[in-house]
Amino acid sequence: MSVEIKVPTVGESISEVTLVKWIKPDGGWADRDEVIAELESEKATFEINAEQAGAVKHVAKEGDTLSIGDLVATIDTTAERPAEAPKAEVKSEPKPAQTTSAPASPMPASDIKATPVAAAIMADKKVDAQQVKPSGSHGRIFKQDVLDALNNPGRKPGVEMFTRNERPEKMSNLRKTVSRRLVEAKNTTAMLTTFNEVDMGPIMELRKKFKDQFKNQHSVNLGFMSFFTKACCYALQKFPAVNAYIDGENIIYHDYCDVSIAVSAPKGLVVPVIRNAESLSMAEIEKAVVDLATKAKNNKLTLEEMSGGTFTITNGGIFGSMMSTPIINIPQSAILGMHNIVERPMAVNGQVVIKPMMYVALSYDHRIIDGRESVGFLVAVKQYLENPSWLLFGQDPVESLLEL
Repeated sequence: MSVEIKVPTVGESISEVTLVKWIKPDGGWADRDEVIAELESEKATFEINAEQAGAVKHVAKEGDTLSIGDLVATIDTTAERPAEAPKAEVKSEPKPAQTTSAPASPMPASDIKATPVAAAIMADKKVDAQQVKPSGSHGRIFKQDVLDALNNPGRKPGVEMFTRNERPEKMSNLRKTVSRRLVEAKNTTAMLTTFNEVDMGPIMELRKKFKDQFKNQHSVNLGFMSFFTKACCYALQKFPAVNAYIDGENIIYHDYCDVSIAVSAPKGLVVPVIRNAESLSMAEIEKAVVDLATKAKNNKLTLEEMSGGTFTITNGGIFGSMMSTPIINIPQSAILGMHNIVERPMAVNGQVVIKPMMYVALSYDHRIIDGRESVGFLVAVKQYLENPSWLLFGQDPVESLLEL
């Protein structure tokens, strides 16, 4: 009996996907519910599983663009299980004798990103993957890369001399979607950017003082993102236009803050959402950030986790950016850009003092957000960050006490 494996429906607006990688080789054995291939839509990467146990027969090829319902593979359920194919649920512990006698490998097989053909050639010719220069995106090794390594055994990987090679590489669905949305944002919004600078000293001192206690208590590190998210949530409630968007002739305001966090994933930039961030504690925000960032790194984000969002925070500082003008994540109306922390001389009460400073940028849609609101929002964020105690009440604690 042959079972057909087709492209599943992954979202109302998604009509096609790309076959990124075969997990199971052509003719290889797969147990029921075992992952056989990885697909990529314009919004996320997902896996397809074997509906029955049997031998997998490839119908589509890696890199093919497939429509919803297209045939990806068939599974021959009448095939006999190979003797060397263990069941997926059986996990045997390695024997000590085998562990000590096995030769050391410079790179674990699970860390090698290679096409099936390239991996087969490396295994057959005993080629060390570290001696192969990958030409694919994110370090993916192709067949020609292995052949080049075999033909030029003395050349070190990463060293190209007097070459004028060019190679085309098909854009992923995610990259095409990001490109389209960025151009749309530039063409359909009246985007401006306002800047300010923040003294990060108070937050850095607070983190230094409480980081160990915080981690022991909450099992998560105390990072900068929770402070920025909290500060933005309070500022968004003060300036609701920054948390709104235009829908035709209406302006849609939100009484909640769904904060999108820009994350650099292996396949491109993604913006998963922290729902109702205004209601979360610092620890809950940090845990949400870690969870979403881990899923993004492993290409495990769902469409729901990347949908929606009322405001976005992006941190170019982790790459060393000193200043930038982030592009609005439409249909939202504003995005906050964080940058690198640099010690700079600052004038304080007539004296020059060295302080850890960060430039912050707010790009906003001027059709809905006026200059007063954009500047006021960024000043409020600056005040919250330079006075972390304000994040407890959303204002100066003394003013809150005196009901001012």
